[in-house]
Amino acid sequence: MNVSPGPAEAGRSRAPAWIVWSLRSAAVLHLLGVLGQATLAGLFVTGDVDMLGLHRDNAGFTHVVLYLQLVASILLWRPGRGPAWPSWAAVVLVAAETLQVAMGQDRVLAVHFPLGMAVFGATTVLTVLVWRVTR
Repeated sequence: MNVSPGPAEAGRSRAPAWIVWSLRSAAVLHLLGVLGQATLAGLFVTGDVDMLGLHRDNAGFTHVVLYLQLVASILLWRPGRGPAWPSWAAVVLVAAETLQVAMGQDRVLAVHFPLGMAVFGATTVLTVLVWRVTR
C-alpha cells in the first residue's frame, strides 16, 4: 500500500488541522481501547471472572470511539480533500468489530479470539498509517 501522496493528490490543499487531529486522536483512543480489550480478556481467561463485565463495557466504549474515527476519516476525505482509504479502513473495522461483539455475546470463542487478534493488528497498522499520512 502506497501511503505517500501521488501526483493526483500532490496539488490538493491540506486538510484543516482540527480534522487531522480529530482522526489521530480517535485512532489512538481506539487503539488504547482495543489494547484494553486484549488485557481484560487475558485477565478473564486466567481466572479473574470480574473482568468479563469490564471487557463488555470497554467493548462498548471502543466501538463508539471507532464510530468517531469513522466520522473523522470521512471529514478528512470529503470536506478535507484528504485520502479516502482511512474511511474505507474504518468501515472494514466497524464490520469486523460488529462481528466481534456478536461472536463474544454468543460465546463463539473460536471466532472471537482470532478475530480479536486481527482487529488488534489492523487497528495498530491503521493508527500508524493515519499518523504517517496526515503529517
